[in-house]
Amino acid sequence: MSKYLNRVEEAEQRGRELEARIADPELAKEVGQFQKVARGLGALRPLLETGGRYREVLRELESSRSMLDDPDSELAELARGEVADLEGQLSRLEAELAALLTPRDPNDDKNVLVEIRAGAGGDEAALFAADLFRMYTRFAELTGWKVERLSSSETPGGGFKEIIALVDGDGVWSRLKFERGVHRVQRVPSTEAQGRIHTSTVTVAVMPEAEEVDIDIGPGDLRIDVMRAGGPGGQSVNTTDSAVRITHLPTGVVVQCQDEKSQHKNKAKAMTVLRSRLLEFEQQRAADERASERRAQVGTGERSEKIRTYNFPQSRVTDHRAGVTLHKLGSIMEGNLGELLDAVKTQITSQQEAVRENK
Repeated sequence: MSKYLNRVEEAEQRGRELEARIADPELAKEVGQFQKVARGLGALRPLLETGGRYREVLRELESSRSMLDDPDSELAELARGEVADLEGQLSRLEAELAALLTPRDPNDDKNVLVEIRAGAGGDEAALFAADLFRMYTRFAELTGWKVERLSSSETPGGGFKEIIALVDGDGVWSRLKFERGVHRVQRVPSTEAQGRIHTSTVTVAVMPEAEEVDIDIGPGDLRIDVMRAGGPGGQSVNTTDSAVRITHLPTGVVVQCQDEKSQHKNKAKAMTVLRSRLLEFEQQRAADERASERRAQVGTGERSEKIRTYNFPQSRVTDHRAGVTLHKLGSIMEGNLGELLDAVKTQITSQQEAVRENK
């Protein structure tokens, strides 16, 4: 029996179980669970389709091999050609199955929250935080994703001390999860009269969006405070108590949102951010990682801690983990991130696989 056949049969059994759950009228009453099961079935379909083709090729190959010793030489010759063709198909399908059967990141189907914060470098860091947000927004538009700003703290010069956004679409976590860390920029600030190059940093954290079914928040776990929104001045300062700060008492996690004029909308956005931070907290604990993953992602924001450098004078982007340098800075800042993201993912995934094999 083929080494992949048992795994295909297990996937088919799992598919039947999920289809039975989808058909259960009781599941439809639980919106969160229904969506979770539907996504699980959707994620399984590529494996089921490839597994079905694999079964069919195996049957045809067995039939063709049985004709290799046919007394009719013409039939035997025809069978040899079919066997060679089917063995080629089988090899390609086995490669597909190997990829599909590789353990998936459980968050791959989730949307993500992207948090961008100015690090070392003052106003220039805040301006680059705004540039990075625009870069990711453009990439999302080119990819067909949606971006919703949840919270932000702007500077008078048009930069961001912090901005949090929800990115919604297919494969968002899979593409963006390796963007976590310190991004370093080297360029001449607009305020630099002598043309000297400054180095600044921006920290990026990427977290999977948590659904209500992922996190159990008790009625007494939250303290909710409302206040007037602050800002750089003028129309940015509300005259009503619309800003919302939510504190998760068991963990001490605090989230504040003030972008909307509606207190209700700010509360809903704050809860979205809070659930994702708590999901991250639980995943860290499950993996027995005592240090906060967000701190591990972004470090302290010091210039020496970086995953990537954007050098404007040389129009160069270097990812220090993948060892990739591209002289396409202008294009990348316009959202053309595909080549860079693919190189980083390939390198990091291969490193992770090597670690698993050595265990």
